[in-house]
Amino acid sequence: MAEEERPGMYTSSYLEVVQNVVDSMQYLSRLSSRDLTSRKQAMENIFLLVDQYLDGYGSPISTGIPGFLNGVDRKSYLQSMMPGFLRLSIVCPFDDVRDKCRMLLAEIKERGRDLKVPEPINVGPSHFIPSSEIIPSNIADEQTHSVFMDAFIQNNRLDHVSQVMGYHPDYLRNFLTTQNYLLREDGPLPYDYRHYIAIIAAARHHCIYLVKLHEQEFLLRNGNPEWLKGIAYAPRKIQDLYEINKILAHRPWLINKEHMMKLLKTPEPWSLSELMHAIILLTHFHSLCSFVYGCGINAELDIDGFTYSRSSSSSSDTDSNSENNEVGETSNHSHAQMSRDEGVGLEALMEKMKKLNEMSLEETSQEELLKRFHSVEHQSAEITVPNSKKSTPRSELMRYVLDDEFSYTDFVTQDKVNEVPTFRACDYSWDDHGFSLANRLYTDIGNLLDDKYTMAANMTYYTMGDNREVDTSSFRRAIWNYIHCMYGIRHDDYDYSEVNQLLERNLKAYIKTLTCYPERLQKKDYDGVMREFKHSEKVHVNLMIMEARQQAELLYALRALNRYMT
Repeated sequence: MAEEERPGMYTSSYLEVVQNVVDSMQYLSRLSSRDLTSRKQAMENIFLLVDQYLDGYGSPISTGIPGFLNGVDRKSYLQSMMPGFLRLSIVCPFDDVRDKCRMLLAEIKERGRDLKVPEPINVGPSHFIPSSEIIPSNIADEQTHSVFMDAFIQNNRLDHVSQVMGYHPDYLRNFLTTQNYLLREDGPLPYDYRHYIAIIAAARHHCIYLVKLHEQEFLLRNGNPEWLKGIAYAPRKIQDLYEINKILAHRPWLINKEHMMKLLKTPEPWSLSELMHAIILLTHFHSLCSFVYGCGINAELDIDGFTYSRSSSSSSDTDSNSENNEVGETSNHSHAQMSRDEGVGLEALMEKMKKLNEMSLEETSQEELLKRFHSVEHQSAEITVPNSKKSTPRSELMRYVLDDEFSYTDFVTQDKVNEVPTFRACDYSWDDHGFSLANRLYTDIGNLLDDKYTMAANMTYYTMGDNREVDTSSFRRAIWNYIHCMYGIRHDDYDYSEVNQLLERNLKAYIKTLTCYPERLQKKDYDGVMREFKHSEKVHVNLMIMEARQQAELLYALRALNRYMT
């Protein structure tokens, strides 16, 4: 008996719908231009296309695309464009496009003719941060608006991740430059491979947001729809990558030169440059999952973020927005009060930072520093992260995941029989070793990654909550090195006692969850830490978590590749 078709399954009918969406995205991409005249012409063509359908005309208009709509059902095609119009009417850095799409949706709603007008399920790009506090797409600040336009033109959308990163426009520019280089610029891997690798990387953490986004991008890059049936349908070469995808995502210290040899010596071998490109893509999207979950990123409006049911949609929007604002504001106020009552608020933290900045490591022996590192390692292992996955992983994800039970285990508690020694940063560091190897095998990627790491780690506005002129360097360093510690990486010149002095236990639990089990993070976890921090500061912490995690994964992979090559 044939398996019953369920929503979300990659049947031929479902793929036809997806392909319609991709075709409409290709057409709407003509709006992603800095040239006002080009945008105006593209919008006029869209209005004519819709008018002809609403007025009942039978033949397609001239669109400038040969064969456009030939043999395509006009209604289903236009219906597939509706979510795109919704997204552009709400989140677009170009005022003319945003206003025209609002007019278009209003006209369709008024004139009817069987086209359903979508409405948003959620308000804003994040369900952790009130929409009123998110940087708007039409922000007046010239620097931020310029970066938003870059994101829109590169990606044919101002995605929710970029909008939340908009708190930090300098960092966002570096992030976009690096991601665009990995996905769209000249490089060793074909474009469809790049997006498929993004899909299987995100699936390890059940990140449906990134999986669906890159399924669309995969098809836009003429990827074979059959591959989207699951990892078993992808080329053998990509299937061979699966083992290091799994290990890098959860236990990167297990990566060794034998893993590299298997990939480089298989019947369908990877070249060194291809493998470098693939490894960086895997680590980029593993760590980006941490940011997506850490900021509560909502589905893109034109992917899973809309509904056609007006009554339920209106109710959902109101409830969701009300919850985000009321819960967020109430919890922030009450948590701030709790912090003051308990004496563990920002004043106490800033006093500790001030004292640490005045201290010197000269009087501390290497033996003592090693002892403090192991102490932090063991304390981290004692922090339990509840297995609070919100629901059973969706079928759209599990087709890309072969062994879902494989997950992070504390480095310090691994089986003593196969014990892996601590990774000493002085023996293999990013600055002295990884950077040059990455650049050698994949031109310029080392420079781009280095800029991104440096920006995330060193970025400061000298503020903390409502306080000004604050040196936050010791706090930022503690977060970065704590993440590396959880992966068994030790920096010999760092006093790990600072981690215990500056990071409260609940903040350590938050960092551990977001780094190692991001899919388990919930809104109460976001609300419950850094209670007097502004949302922009929490986003900065999440950026550091993302970058420190990627660097840790990458160091293990590059060291293994270097050992294979030597």
